[in-house]
Amino acid sequence: MTTSAIQPVPQQSSLRDYVQQMLSTGIISGELAPGELLTVPTLAGKFGVSATPVREAMLGLVKRGFVEPVRNKGFRVTHVSEEGLADIVTVRQMLEPPAMYDLAGVFPNDRLEEMRAIANAIVSGAEGGDLATYLQSDHSFHMTLTRMLGNHVLAEVVADLRSRTRLVGLASMINTDRLAESAAEHLDLLDLLAAGDQEGARDLMSRHIHHTLGWWSGKGEESADA
Repeated sequence: MTTSAIQPVPQQSSLRDYVQQMLSTGIISGELAPGELLTVPTLAGKFGVSATPVREAMLGLVKRGFVEPVRNKGFRVTHVSEEGLADIVTVRQMLEPPAMYDLAGVFPNDRLEEMRAIANAIVSGAEGGDLATYLQSDHSFHMTLTRMLGNHVLAEVVADLRSRTRLVGLASMINTDRLAESAAEHLDLLDLLAAGDQEGARDLMSRHIHHTLGWWSGKGEESADA
């Protein structure tokens, strides 16, 4: 088991939350592959913590469907159902592109530099092959934009759908033009929002989500369209 997501826990972090965040990053990106067995003692040693926060983190991942318990062995990373992933993407397409359409009409330009800094962190993560930074900044970017609409129910639903989305082909995209292109789309989206281009923002967000069934699942975009 080798993944850049497993690093000793920073002293200021909640141990359980940090371990769960790092493991979920590894699972979402495909660094921790479906079918891989994870054991609490091994993970505790790699993170440099006791077994308790690791076990609590694993139970949190069980609830998200990312791992399943294996009696007397540990936890196994669950396999991704193509049908289940497609269902999640379908619902996200119903919600997130229209949300960006609405946001383009009311985007607060005084937040532009703040959002550009997050988008640049996504680009830096892609350029440096740092999937933890890429995914964490990506989540912050999209959820901050969604919350700007002030619809708490929408934000909760989108956050849940995003937390359940698996991008198992992402790890294989490190140092490729595809990852860089995907990262750059965040800056393009900001430009469209700031310009008030509602159709452009909606369409770009739709293409961006579509990568989940293409590049980010380890397939070509043509396969996702089929």
